[in-house]
Amino acid sequence: MASLTNEAAVSSSSSSLPRSSTNHQNHYTYEVFLSFRGGDTRFNFTDHLHTALCQKGIETFRDDKLSRGDDIPQELLKAIVESKVSIIVFSQNYASSRWCLDELVKILECRKLKGQEVRAVFYKVEPSDVLHQRGPFGDAFAMLDQSKYKDNIGK
Repeated sequence: MASLTNEAAVSSSSSSLPRSSTNHQNHYTYEVFLSFRGGDTRFNFTDHLHTALCQKGIETFRDDKLSRGDDIPQELLKAIVESKVSIIVFSQNYASSRWCLDELVKILECRKLKGQEVRAVFYKVEPSDVLHQRGPFGDAFAMLDQSKYKDNIGK
């Protein structure tokens, strides 16, 4: 996670995001994958970000595109792989969600293996608290049942 804190926060300009849907060589389904803790940001920041990206014509995946009955974890991981850019909205309770942490692990794998671009947004949390897992972010991380998640904690 340390490398994410060095990434620039998302700009309101769409020019910083690559246009991949018009380039058929890339085979991306989505230009952007949004990773966020729903309870913290779904109906405020992330909703506004999603709307702004869509208004700029940027094909954006958000978990509300999943149909009932879909294998949600597998569909989320597939959407990450099929995205050109991942935007992670770190919030106070992000680390309390195993799904969010599973997404984060997959995003970082795609960054390493496929060169996927990753951008971090820090919503009501300090970047250093995410890096060092302290403050409200660290408290949320500590609340996660780490015994069930021990294989991915290091990742």
